Amino acid sequence: MRFEGRCWKFGDNIPTDRLVKSRYVFEPMEEIVKHVLEDLNPAFPVEVRPGDVVVAGRHFGQSSGRAIATKALRATGIGCVVAGTFARTFYRNCFEIGLPALEIEGIADLVSDGDQVGVDVARGTFTNLTTGVTRTVPPADPFLLEMLQEGGLIKLAARRPELFGSEAVRSS
Repeated sequence: MRFEGRCWKFGDNIPTDRLVKSRYVFEPMEEIVKHVLEDLNPAFPVEVRPGDVVVAGRHFGQSSGRAIATKALRATGIGCVVAGTFARTFYRNCFEIGLPALEIEGIADLVSDGDQVGVDVARGTFTNLTTGVTRTVPPADPFLLEMLQEGGLIKLAARRPELFGSEAVRSS
């Protein structure tokens, strides 16, 4: 749950409709990923690399609770997403599909687009490797971290059916 890469900085109040435009939600993921965040930064879907980190201001992932937004963001290959605050449904969707997320108030003020950053989600640490600034916050709930380690909720349920009741796992 440690990542190091280029910072892709975005602002406040980014709705899921800006992550993935509604006209793409029924396309194959290979097509959707070509358009993630494209109207906010056209370079993002073209230049993002595995391990890069999306950093945003407040209310990232607001509006709809479309899980496709988190799935598409994960499919770009980013290591994690860090934001000042997340919409609650978006935040939970991140963990359920295995996309690491870390909430750090004021994070957008600590980075510039293109900075090199390091994140340890399990420890709650963020370091701007370009400037040397570090922030530490309490990490996510242990259950959410366990979900991440398993690769998402479905994989966790398969490994630990006692958490969900045997009927829930058999019917999935």
